[in-house]
Amino acid sequence: MLEVDHLIQIPESEFQWRFVRAGGPGGQNVNKVASKAVLRWNVGGSPSLPAEVKMRLRAQQRRRITSAGELVLNSQRFRDQERNRQDCLEKLCQLIRQAAAVPKPRKRTKPTRSARAARLRTKRRRQAIKMGRKRPAEE
Repeated sequence: MLEVDHLIQIPESEFQWRFVRAGGPGGQNVNKVASKAVLRWNVGGSPSLPAEVKMRLRAQQRRRITSAGELVLNSQRFRDQERNRQDCLEKLCQLIRQAAAVPKPRKRTKPTRSARAARLRTKRRRQAIKMGRKRPAEE
């Protein structure tokens, strides 16, 4: 059972794991041992996540979610399979926590008087620069 927080718990049975050969450090061992962990998890079909968290997760992780609705994570930071597996689970927890946080609504504000004045000053300065590029008027 993957426990993200006190409200969200995901059973291990929802995850599909694949282990493949990883690149990077490991010497000759890297060619023999499948230490890279690839986690696939069907976000849409998971009863463990609330609907609003699913929506935010899909929006935030568009690149990692396939057209079939599966979230794909991989890890090859470590030289052994189990630590890479744990790293994938930690990444997943982090992504779900990020999606579970409700974004604060934005308050509309007006520009300050000094900001408006500064904007107009820069516009006048640009106007003067461009007017200086014109040919002088013939008399």
